[in-house]
Amino acid sequence: MIEHIPGLLFNPIRQWQKLEPLSGRATNLLYVFVMAVIPALAWYHGTSAVGWRVGSGDVTRLTEDSALRLVVLFYLAMVGAVVVIGYFIHWMAANYGARSTVPRGITIAGLTATPLFLAGAIGVMPLLSIALPLGILALGWSLWLLYTGIPIVMHVPRDRGFVFASAVVAVCMVILIAMMCLSVILWDMGFGPEYTR
Repeated sequence: MIEHIPGLLFNPIRQWQKLEPLSGRATNLLYVFVMAVIPALAWYHGTSAVGWRVGSGDVTRLTEDSALRLVVLFYLAMVGAVVVIGYFIHWMAANYGARSTVPRGITIAGLTATPLFLAGAIGVMPLLSIALPLGILALGWSLWLLYTGIPIVMHVPRDRGFVFASAVVAVCMVILIAMMCLSVILWDMGFGPEYTR
């Protein structure tokens, strides 16, 4: 699946058409496991070795143990979110006249997240002035991939695909809020960051 990344970034409609016959494979979950490593490793290095600064303040870093704990949770959250979104894509498919399987839903969710996984590499040098615009750009491209991919892979008309993709975006927003709440709970349970200078 990794060989399809350039097509997803530069010619998504044509690439979705190529990917459609491959979208039902259960092995496509491996793509998510591999791609989620990129931001996890980048942010581990960036937060523990490089650090970040707010304004003209001192550089702040996490201890290696703290960064490792947080990055493992970050990795599990990314993979878990893609799997849950993929399940919801499959679950909602019948409502929009599409035939689906869970692997097909996970494939759509995982390939749609490709720009976000790649943009996560900015964590190697965590600069807010670069990370924020890059994150917004990656999120916009992921949305474009979702809106172009759903009609092609799920074999639904474009207007129905637009509504389907919009429902998926709503699910994503609910999952994001749930993950933020879970982060607060975990932070309170002792999984918060430990800083070093």
